[in-house]
Amino acid sequence: MRILALELARITEATAIAAAEWIGRRDGKKADGIAVEVMRTGFNNLDIDGTVVIGEGERDKAPMLFIGERLGNPDSEHKVDIAVDPLEGTNSVAYGRNEAMVVMALGGKGDLLQAPDVYMKKIAVGPRALGVVDINASVADNIEAVARALNKDRSAISVMVLDRERHLDLIQAISATGAKVHTIPDGDVSACMATCMEESGIDMYLGVGGAPEGVLAASALRCIGGQMWGRLTFRNDDERGRATRLGISDFNKIYTMNELAHGEVMFAATGVTDGSMLRGVRRWSSGASTQSIIMRSKTGTVRTISAEHNFSKKSLVED
Repeated sequence: MRILALELARITEATAIAAAEWIGRRDGKKADGIAVEVMRTGFNNLDIDGTVVIGEGERDKAPMLFIGERLGNPDSEHKVDIAVDPLEGTNSVAYGRNEAMVVMALGGKGDLLQAPDVYMKKIAVGPRALGVVDINASVADNIEAVARALNKDRSAISVMVLDRERHLDLIQAISATGAKVHTIPDGDVSACMATCMEESGIDMYLGVGGAPEGVLAASALRCIGGQMWGRLTFRNDDERGRATRLGISDFNKIYTMNELAHGEVMFAATGVTDGSMLRGVRRWSSGASTQSIIMRSKTGTVRTISAEHNFSKKSLVED
């Protein structure tokens, strides 16, 4: 697995550079489409026998990187499961906002939960607050527990939440405790990761986001020492059907971080637009610069890579 880490970063770099061409062009579908195309090509150039368990959707609704798609070389000895979000924050790219990035995780066969494309209620904290929160507890109780663990007043606790109408009551409940609320337009993978980074100033993530992103976030937190829980939420019978087709029968199950992602996991991400964790792509006439992060759960190693790419000497998908 270790030898694949840099290869994953190369794929996220190429994908981010391609997607960055669509920053501010008001066309999220084209941005996402080029990201999918470049990422798929990158994976097919690797010596892996990979299966997409978190992708762009079910086969009949996604032309590429669909759940169950095989990537790489079927004869490879490296049998892996793949979780991807080719462009987390599609709207952020389309409208020139912050916090867009390319995200992927890779694990052994069966190590990543094949989550349906539905919503998931999530709670995440950093390593100093392990074991003190409960996804079923009230907002006030969880904030009080984190405050005690971090030796802070409740008024000093910062909670990150996706800026969505569905979170209006949640934001009000957080504010009622005296804690601070930080809202972001997109990107709850990076929001969960922020809880593990002292410089971010974020102590907890709360809210409802995509279940696939929950698996990616769990993969990252496995590497950097955080903790999260998730519970699937359904809006209709069609979404329950998606879960059933993936073998999920307990619709009220609370998933621990290790159930979302276990075994030896690798995580890689590259910034597309500037964010709290990664700098976005910088383009010039003959090249670009990128900033990426790659992590391994086995060793806890976290590497931040700043790279310059010279397109007069290589194509976008070459080393």
